[in-house]
Amino acid sequence: MSTAKRPDRGIAPPAVPDGGEAALLTPGSAAHFLRAPKAGAARADAAQGRDKRYLILAEGLSADPHYGKTAHGILRYRPNPVVGILDSTRAGETMEGVPIVGSVNDALCFNPTTAIVGVATQGGRFPPEWRELLKSCIAKGLDIESGLHEFISDDPELSELAGRYGVELHDLRRAPSDLNVPTGENMRLDAKVVLTVGSDCAIGKKTVSIELDLEARRRGLESVFVPTGQTGIAVAGWGIAVDAVVSDFLAGAAERLVVEGARRGGKLLFVEGQGALCHPLYSGVTLGLLHGSAPHALVLCHLPGSTEIVGCPGHPIPSLPELVRLHEEVSLPARKAAVAAVALNTGGLSDSDANSAIAGAEAETGLPADDPVRFGAGKLLDAVLDAFDAE
Repeated sequence: MSTAKRPDRGIAPPAVPDGGEAALLTPGSAAHFLRAPKAGAARADAAQGRDKRYLILAEGLSADPHYGKTAHGILRYRPNPVVGILDSTRAGETMEGVPIVGSVNDALCFNPTTAIVGVATQGGRFPPEWRELLKSCIAKGLDIESGLHEFISDDPELSELAGRYGVELHDLRRAPSDLNVPTGENMRLDAKVVLTVGSDCAIGKKTVSIELDLEARRRGLESVFVPTGQTGIAVAGWGIAVDAVVSDFLAGAAERLVVEGARRGGKLLFVEGQGALCHPLYSGVTLGLLHGSAPHALVLCHLPGSTEIVGCPGHPIPSLPELVRLHEEVSLPARKAAVAAVALNTGGLSDSDANSAIAGAEAETGLPADDPVRFGAGKLLDAVLDAFDAE
């Protein structure tokens, strides 16, 4: 999404209940306000160090909004200082004011403490050439955080090397071992749940959830962003990567996440969406998340002009009205959820074209539409709150 006309993020952090201690984050960063106090076990230890300095590993993909989305998300909502981005194809450039370097050695002058994998590959596997990159990070004394399905801490060679150099390997996608099916607690929460859904992967579901949460907090609402993927976990410091969960327990993982969000003080929970119902590869995670989180309302995310699933030729994207009907029809029968608004990713459009796309989406669906990054999340949040009032 575009960063033009990006709203000011100067809001107060949430109150800390039960005498807990708020996580210390980069002053002024959006993540400073995203990290609700720790409570319960539904979290990944994504950010334990208070003086962590990230080197984002994005070799060959730092400019790619699809496969480089993790790097982009960390940069936008940086939970800790980002001191460098590694991408030899763009060495010497900068990205959001952060220098891009060509090697681990070139990054050492910026004193990173942790290398975080900033790419999301199809299938979640490391490209073969990344093995030497990971070994180089370890040999230079950097901890590594990875959100790919291929767990670095399970790799004998990397683990042995990490032990030798005294560094830690963290797999953000490793799910808790005690997950099970839903218990029904998701239906008894004293909180309203909003889930972002989309017409494709990597179009801004996480970003929209975060922007809605930030806007709600600006208004003094007791809101919590609920992370369900590796980037959200890296930003918020807790969560479960639901696409790494055994399918039978996926809805149970989603339930645990919203229960945890409520325990963290949330009366309004913005759940990060995953995959897409119309996606031929990743629809399963969407349905499990939709049923397990039991949302009261949905926000549909879309990239204007897109007509086909990225990376899947021959698989068309349904129209916006079809997508609205599809999501409402397959929502949990015990709690039918309506689409409250449409969030557009207009980052590739001019202001004039962005406004035209927004007007077109509203005319097509009869729902409020906007780009929350470009123009602020106020209009979309109003639509969500209005949907609750209409229940």
